[in-house]
Order: sequence, then C-alpha cells, then structure tokens
Amino acid sequence: MAAEDPSVSGVSGRYATALFELARDEKSVDAVKADLDKFNALLDESADLKRLVRSPVFGADTQLKALNAVLDKAGVTGIAANILRVLTTNRRLFAVSDVIRAFNALVAKYKGEATADVIVAEPISDKNLDALKASLKTVTGKDVALNVKVDPAIIGGLVVKLGSRMIDSSLRTKLNSIKHAMKEAG
Repeated sequence: MAAEDPSVSGVSGRYATALFELARDEKSVDAVKADLDKFNALLDESADLKRLVRSPVFGADTQLKALNAVLDKAGVTGIAANILRVLTTNRRLFAVSDVIRAFNALVAKYKGEATADVIVAEPISDKNLDALKASLKTVTGKDVALNVKVDPAIIGGLVVKLGSRMIDSSLRTKLNSIKHAMKEAG
C-alpha cells in the first residue's frame, strides 16, 4: 500500500503503514487518528514539545519520560500512544509529524476521502468550513478532509491545495498581481 501512494514513503511511510494496518486490524482507525491529531495539535501549540521532539540533545530515556507525561495529560492512549513510544525508543520521534501526515493520507485513501490543505488569514467558522467541504465534494466527488492553517500574511481570502490543484484567492496574491501589472504598464 505504501508503494502505491507517493506521499507515504521512507521511514515515516513504513511506520505509518504498520500503524495503519494494526489500527485497521484492531478496528480502531478513527480512535488512532483522533489521538494522533490531538498529539499533532499539541505539537503545533507548544514550542517546548517541538524542541523535545526535534532536538537530538535529549536522550531516548528523557524523551520517553517527557512524552509519557504529555500523553497522560492529553489522554492519548492505546495504539497511538504505543507508536509514539516506539518512535521515541527507536530515536525516530523527530519524524512524528511525517508519520502522522502519512497515516492520515492512508486513512483518507481507505475511507475514499480526499484531503485539502487550506490556508486562511484568520480562523474560519464551522459554517464556512462546511460550505467549503461541500464545494470541494462537488468538484472531487469525494468527501474532503481539510487541514486548515491560519496565516495572517495572506491578508484575506484563502489558498486551497487539493492534490496537484491549487486555488489561490488570497488578497496578497491579488495585490502582487496588480503590482506586477502596474510595473509592466509603467
């Protein structure tokens, strides 16, 4: 399965594939995905956790003790907690974001979903997220999972990347287009 999907390769792909197959066999794909997404959100929010995950200065024992405390506090258990511990013990915790991304790609493929990366200038309401999902579903014919990132630098509008297609309706891009057109005219 990993060889069929170019986004699932290398070390992270092997861990993600093994994790996915185990979760599928245990009929806990959704629970594992929810726990991994919870851990990924913690990783995005905490500079200290990022440092723990990425820094080669920390030994495996130190990382494992700190990771166990984080997992207990966040309520991440079962298969998801075990894969995070295995990554730590094998000195591969630095690849956790790639493993989670690859796992989510395998889950989406398994469920017949597409995944879109969306960049917005400010947090988007659930109503607008649902409208965006509905619009993307009419285009793809599949349910679409959204990875939403907030980037105030785009000023307004949004950027949607779905597979090889990208729609950039950000205000920053529109202003840059006007700027280039004015330079060429002058």
